[in-house]
Amino acid sequence: MKQILRLITGCALLFGLAVARAETVQVATAANFTAPMKEIAAEFEQQTGHRVVLTFASSGKFFAQIQNGAPFEVFLSADAAKPQKLEEQGWSVPGSRFTYAQGSLILWSSQAGFVADDSPDILKSDSVKHLSLANPKLAPYGAAAVETLQKLGLYESLEGKLVQGENIAQAYQYVFSGNAQVGFVALSQVMKEGKLSAGSGWIVPADLYAPIRQDAVLLNKGKDNVAATALLDYLRSERAAAIIQSYGYKL
Repeated sequence: MKQILRLITGCALLFGLAVARAETVQVATAANFTAPMKEIAAEFEQQTGHRVVLTFASSGKFFAQIQNGAPFEVFLSADAAKPQKLEEQGWSVPGSRFTYAQGSLILWSSQAGFVADDSPDILKSDSVKHLSLANPKLAPYGAAAVETLQKLGLYESLEGKLVQGENIAQAYQYVFSGNAQVGFVALSQVMKEGKLSAGSGWIVPADLYAPIRQDAVLLNKGKDNVAATALLDYLRSERAAAIIQSYGYKL
């Protein structure tokens, strides 16, 4: 009986230590990375016992919030420039920045067969009354969309049809709801396991816009949080890489 009691007590102490070590990490995540990050966070929580609190918005909005003292501990940006600036300005832990994914842009419609998979010619059609994209001043995917239209020589003719979302999630919602016939969205929003999950789309060739290199960084508020450093380590794991690639990102 004493041995059993000692065993139960020992197990209780070990469980208590495990719970005590579990931490919560606040993560600012670019809107384009919503689906893969939810999947990654769920597996991370299951494996480590840590808790991940995710907030999704445009990278530009997060950049401003972090500079104004927002309580985020990890920042997953949709570009490389903002994490680099935060490091230069002293808002993040030096040497913690790394590229976790490279994004791709797609011209997408929620209607099957509306957009040809080998051409953007639908943009010249009168059937397109509204074209959705993310705010190019806040969202890297919006900037990539504008750059694409300019290189295609279509920006001026389509400028009056543009509908801007605050971030790429809102740009997607405009198309999904039918308020815009087509839109430039992140490939990750409409792809799963290497296939379009719905609708039709033209994957924009990479030479039409600057590479969307997405960087992660450990912010100063998370430098002593074991969950924050563990999450960034997990983001570089083979399992996380498999999830990221399944949504159409490159590594």
